[in-house]
Amino acid sequence: MFLNTNTLLCILSVFALVQSGEKESMCSSSIGDKCTENHNKYSKEANDWHSRIKNQIQQALDEYKPCMAKNCSCHKDVLEKDLLPFKGGITKEMFTLAQSKGTKYQIIDGKLYRQKDCHFPARCAGIEHYIKSLSPKLPNMELAINTRDWPQLNREWGHKPAPVFSFSKTKEYYDIMYPAWSFWEGGPAIALYPTGIGRWDQHRLSISSAGDKWPWDKKEDKGFFRGSRTNEERDALILLSRSNPDVVDAKYTKNQAWKSDADTLFADPAKEVSFEDHCKYKYLFNYRGVAASFRLKHLFLCKSLVFHVGEDWLEFFYPSLKPWIHYVPLSPKASQEEIMKYIMYFKEHDSLAKEIAERGFQHIWDHLTDKDVECYWRQLLKKYSKLVKYDIVKDYNLEKI
Repeated sequence: MFLNTNTLLCILSVFALVQSGEKESMCSSSIGDKCTENHNKYSKEANDWHSRIKNQIQQALDEYKPCMAKNCSCHKDVLEKDLLPFKGGITKEMFTLAQSKGTKYQIIDGKLYRQKDCHFPARCAGIEHYIKSLSPKLPNMELAINTRDWPQLNREWGHKPAPVFSFSKTKEYYDIMYPAWSFWEGGPAIALYPTGIGRWDQHRLSISSAGDKWPWDKKEDKGFFRGSRTNEERDALILLSRSNPDVVDAKYTKNQAWKSDADTLFADPAKEVSFEDHCKYKYLFNYRGVAASFRLKHLFLCKSLVFHVGEDWLEFFYPSLKPWIHYVPLSPKASQEEIMKYIMYFKEHDSLAKEIAERGFQHIWDHLTDKDVECYWRQLLKKYSKLVKYDIVKDYNLEKI
């Protein structure tokens, strides 16, 4: 549903009146009859909306306990929860099932080996960067690492538990999350990043520098999104942008599956925008892709307010981020009108928006360093190896990395 000019002006007018305490004022006649007719309704809705958001933020602050930056402890609960289905031990039969769902690796006498075929060489390379550096101090083990976008073993579909390592999942999956290959290499390959996003350590520096170049008071006061139409959840924001370009700048770009303008909602594909240039805007939107989106961690580095859509799809570091503390949670079913209301709320509560943006940046900056990624791999592999209940025999069909 599109917001017409009269309705939008009415909402903005009522928000302003509520903020100043003039709750009983009448709409200006210049706004139109529709606003006058619905003034009382909008006043009550605005009051309820403001009160609900304020209460949610306050409750989140009251319950929030910052995590300690020691031994990647912010992410410890995720690791333990993912390994819980295997607390009784991992058998050879379980690994055989897992092996059919991923790429086989072995660590033997401190050296890393992999099966000859890897469906996504850049993804394997991004994974191997971390495992290879850790392998000299790890016990012998074998791993089944899924490099596809989608997790593999869903308990609700009747799948049996098996130790498949996947970068992203929902709670319905047995898969064990690992730090995505894109922390080092691979990731979405687009014109701006033809070999994939990669090198998180370098992006941390370049994007945070861009965030400093565009401090809060210099950022453009509107929402921003660029990305391909990997799912329909993004459509409402795109359509809102078309009807209210002064509030949101959101457009679809091409991806590898693009065939026609229908894949960009019958508009010419937009040009890609670097992460650094995202920092020009106050409000940045993150939507999932096929699974979790690779962009989320990058958006926080801009020191902009992140609107994170949906809570089902995870990467290993997501649970350490808390709604209303580090980002604004948004339903994947949010309408254009609802998205507009969120944006307008934070436009009118600018200092609050800035506070959340700063906490989001600081959390990612402090707790998602390259050392944290390496630490998570180390802790994950050590704990996993202790669950293995069979002898590891070297597979001579594998190649040394």
